[in-house]
Formats: sequence, structure tokens, C-alpha cells
Amino acid sequence: QVQLVESGGGLVQVGASLRLSCAASGRTFSSSYMGWFRQAAGKEREFVAVVSWTGTSLYYANSVKGRFTISRDNAKNTVYLQMNSLKPEDTAVYYCVASTTSRYSVSSPERYDYWGQGTQVTVSS
Repeated sequence: QVQLVESGGGLVQVGASLRLSCAASGRTFSSSYMGWFRQAAGKEREFVAVVSWTGTSLYYANSVKGRFTISRDNAKNTVYLQMNSLKPEDTAVYYCVASTTSRYSVSSPERYDYWGQGTQVTVSS
């Protein structure tokens, strides 16, 4: 059974940093994009960042570019999201995703057939 398990969420103040981790089990996502989406209360799920298997292709939402850094450790089957300079608008449930298809844009949720259960990030002002 394939599982994506997120960790590292929490409650922080404006300007703080957090590092999210997502450990995959049940299969190796070779040749797959892995990354993060988020969903704030009352809003639609939105793309945050993804990284290719080799780590050479990185994509970020404009809202997080320059503040968030995505990376992956294929030996550990894990993807990370380093979040710096957090803002109240970053408050959301963050979901880890993995794809086995290239049918859709990397920023489209339809591309990702595996989703984690989510981890809450709350940024307090």
C-alpha cells in the first residue's frame, strides 16, 4: 500500500520558518514529480511547489517563490519543503503529492494520483 506521510507542520509567528517532510512508502517514485499543494479554510486547493526525480526541475507558485525551497532525497524516498519568512496567508493544510503520469501540468492537481493526509501550518500575526 502506497502512503505519503507528512510531518513538520505547526503554529508559528509571522516571519518564522518551518520545514515540512513527506516520507513515501510502498513504492519508489522514480521518474516522478513529488511536491506540495495547500488548502486554506474556505478556499480551493492550490499548487505550492514540485520537484522532479532528478531534482533539477523545480516549480514554485508565485506566492512562495523566494521564500520556500523544495528538495528531495531519493535514497530516503522523502521530499521536503523549507518555508521561510512565513506569512499569515501561508496558513493552510499542506498536502504532499506524487505523480505517476505526465498527462497534466505540474501545477494541476489532476496530475497527482497520490496524496498525503495533510499537515496543518498556522502562521499567527
